[in-house]
Amino acid sequence: MKPAYEYGDEVRLIRNVRNDGTYPGKEVGQLLMKRGAIGCVYDVGTYLQDQLIYRVHFLDSGKTVGCREEELIPADAPWIDNRYEFRDRVISRISLAVQGNVVVEAGSEGEIERVLRDETAITYHVRFSGRTFSVPESALADRPETAEGTEPTAATAAGGDSA
Repeated sequence: MKPAYEYGDEVRLIRNVRNDGTYPGKEVGQLLMKRGAIGCVYDVGTYLQDQLIYRVHFLDSGKTVGCREEELIPADAPWIDNRYEFRDRVISRISLAVQGNVVVEAGSEGEIERVLRDETAITYHVRFSGRTFSVPESALADRPETAEGTEPTAATAAGGDSA
């Protein structure tokens, strides 16, 4: 196994890193570093003799976190920040149709299941009413804050914009 990154290389996280139980003082599952964070490789080791683990120091947070190679890209590689994360609740800004039939009305609430990225765009797998759709970020809006006991209307939830 030859490491892709060496001591001193700047790298960027492409996935959120959560505590797997090896980070002291944090609960298992607690977010340690958010995707997009840039750090510097401090050391390279192995886990179970078949996985490279990079010890990456993130200057902005002052944390050093173990990262797998597939969680990293060079810091200068193309990058687009994503607005939403796994399990975030969102609103569809537009109606979604399958074979010309509207299956999700504008203003419908959904939940992010997966973040997909390439060099030019962010797309999400979003679950609306039991069905999952691939939706571009531009077709989604933040879920509005609602007063206790009230629900947003389709018009206010859609934000009045069209994507």
